[in-house]
Amino acid sequence: MKTKVIVIGGGIGGLSSAISLASEGYQVQVLEANERIGGKCNIRSGSGYTFDTGPSILTMPWTLEQLFTRAGRKLSDYLTIKRIEPQWRTFFEDGVSIDLKGDLPDMLAEIDKISPEDKSGFLDYLHYSSQIYELCTKSFYQKSLSGLKDLRTLHSFKDLLAMDPMKSMNQATKKYIRDPHIQQFLDFLVMYVGSSPYQAPAVLSQLAYVQFGLGVHYVEGGMYNIIRAMERVLHELDVEICTNARVERIIESDGRAQSVQLASGEIVGADIIVSNLEVIPTYNQLLSKAPKAAQEVKKLSNYEPSVSGLVLLLGINHTYPQLAHHNFFFSKDPKLEFKQIFEEKRPADDPTVYVGISSKSDPLQAPIGAENHFVLTHVPPLKDGENWDLYKDTYRETVLTKLERNGLTKIREHIEFEYVFTPNDLNKLYGSNGGSIYGVAADRKTNGGFKIPSRSQVLSNLYFVGGSTHPGGGVPMVTLSGQLTADLILEDELQSGRYTG
Repeated sequence: MKTKVIVIGGGIGGLSSAISLASEGYQVQVLEANERIGGKCNIRSGSGYTFDTGPSILTMPWTLEQLFTRAGRKLSDYLTIKRIEPQWRTFFEDGVSIDLKGDLPDMLAEIDKISPEDKSGFLDYLHYSSQIYELCTKSFYQKSLSGLKDLRTLHSFKDLLAMDPMKSMNQATKKYIRDPHIQQFLDFLVMYVGSSPYQAPAVLSQLAYVQFGLGVHYVEGGMYNIIRAMERVLHELDVEICTNARVERIIESDGRAQSVQLASGEIVGADIIVSNLEVIPTYNQLLSKAPKAAQEVKKLSNYEPSVSGLVLLLGINHTYPQLAHHNFFFSKDPKLEFKQIFEEKRPADDPTVYVGISSKSDPLQAPIGAENHFVLTHVPPLKDGENWDLYKDTYRETVLTKLERNGLTKIREHIEFEYVFTPNDLNKLYGSNGGSIYGVAADRKTNGGFKIPSRSQVLSNLYFVGGSTHPGGGVPMVTLSGQLTADLILEDELQSGRYTG
């Protein structure tokens, strides 16, 4: 009889683990609380506009290719992925605008416009970044790590030193780059994983190579097609997907998970449980009666939630030709911005604003002569009892005023469709800790940049996937999370002699 696995939550991490385990012969059932799978990678539409509600930039598509190969499939049979150029268009408060480009000569030409003396430093920084990335292919991207002890078993002391463990990402950037504009956009790459460049370890400088070396991509038809492709594979692997199936409790006995109880009252048994709900909410909400759960949550206090966000989905009955597919309107003072968000735990007075317009690459995403603006501003995770409805209108005005100030004239007059997500909505929809977008923040002083271990310390057959676990948040990382957690389960099952294939 096949080993039964329940996956709680149908986000990308959960679906990746389900594909990986089903490909190894496990009987897998996915239980999703909402009306459709996808988690934060979802869709919303109205008035002829279609929006990706979560991830809008795809990097490291090899993580998806690897997953589909594991299932005996070819990704290109399910998805069309293409590179985006320019990767980002950046706007600064002093009027400077720089296009980030994957073609190196073109990128150097962009740098030459504002800081010719930084061209050689930029090349040196990319080399430094690529070396760290290559080191991580031997560990971070290959195995589910629980901390420094695991990392030491996979690297020499020389390798560990090459990861610059004593530096923050910002310190590493400043070592190579003098111009503040270039420093700012390189540092901001760490927001792919929802962390601060002043707190995150320098190992995350590899994100520059991920950006410029591997490229920025778009999924034709929208990012939700990743979910549709995964769903097709899951059906082909006979995985049962149940939507509107909210898990309210994990039932445990003698240190093992025995089953889950749904909101309907139904009890579903399993041999192994994988939670795509973040780790701390899993313990607080689904295992509140387990004797050791509260103690474990206290031990995990150094894993703070990543940033949350205010998301405006705007249907704009106008076109802004100066904008590209991906646009960043940067803050005037990045150090103050990150201090306010990460240290003072409040929304920045002058935030960096991202505007994604997929209709620039895919005209079917908006009516003719119009644009679909996905506007994201990062804000701190929710405090206990906090209600963002009290000030979402005020902060919306802060965001729109910044956009108008930076060239999006009369944007308010051109809004004909709008939908808003606040941190409270993200928390309610996806159960994320404080409404976090990327799981756990990387902080070299509190957690060394590591995530929460994927193997539960409370129940022997409970595992975790998603942004709060290794290797972190963002589409490629949570896709890997599902695969690496599946490998961990296989390793444990083989050692115990329970794996039946």
